[in-house]
Amino acid sequence: MEKIHNVCVIGAGVMGRQIALNGAVSGFQVALTDSFPAALEKAGAWAKSYLTTSVEKGKMTQEEMEAALGRLTVDQTLEDALKQADLVIEAIIEEEEAKRELFTTVSKVAPAHAIVTSNSSYIPSSVFAPLFSDPGRLANLHYFNPAMRMKLVEIVRGAHTADETIETLKEFVSAVGKTYIVVNKEIEGFVVNRLLRAVQDEGYFLLENGIASFEDIDKGAELGLNYPMGPFRLMDLTGLDINYYNRQRHYKETGDEADRPPRALEERFLRGDYGKKTGKGWYSYE
Repeated sequence: MEKIHNVCVIGAGVMGRQIALNGAVSGFQVALTDSFPAALEKAGAWAKSYLTTSVEKGKMTQEEMEAALGRLTVDQTLEDALKQADLVIEAIIEEEEAKRELFTTVSKVAPAHAIVTSNSSYIPSSVFAPLFSDPGRLANLHYFNPAMRMKLVEIVRGAHTADETIETLKEFVSAVGKTYIVVNKEIEGFVVNRLLRAVQDEGYFLLENGIASFEDIDKGAELGLNYPMGPFRLMDLTGLDINYYNRQRHYKETGDEADRPPRALEERFLRGDYGKKTGKGWYSYE
């Protein structure tokens, strides 16, 4: 397997644009693509603004900023973005059917040597393995939000994933300044989100039984356990829609009423209160 030089990131939302910029800043040629031109335009403006702030804070030079932006292309079609890809990172909406449709195209268009990964935090790559003639190059590569700052990336091995794919992904993650953990078997939620879900579940129990407000539960986690942010504040950051979709999908798989999305979460999801990205979730944001 060849070294990774060219990266294609599919999905220019909050996660995709950060993953793409992280790769460009780290010296990789990155093509960011999205089916919505407005999303690409917004991502390009965000990248320039983000790096301009970094220059103003003395974290990088003007020349380094211009070089990084020169390595990031944000106006290509999916087919054009895939042509030279050594690594594909899917970062679209957390819905299985949407991803399946996308990977059907990727399996036909991406170069035969390219490693193909999903940034999904819950949907394992084995779901899409039948779409590929060589599923050995398929895996999950799960970044955490905000991807420009969070240091960890989960590399998730499916039963179909080749050892060489895992080793190449380790090299790539290190090259973009991140630390990796390898999840050796696919499991619901991988490692970090399984730990997080346990905390969230207890938070929902305390909230819905009237034991404490979500604000005080967050304070307990932050000041009593020294968490950077409590479970509800973290949901606002990562997106209540993503939390809802993942819980709803898990509930459909198990049929267990205990896995049904909590009522307080469902109410906010149905109102469109997804957290910071919509201006309101558990908390309100000016």
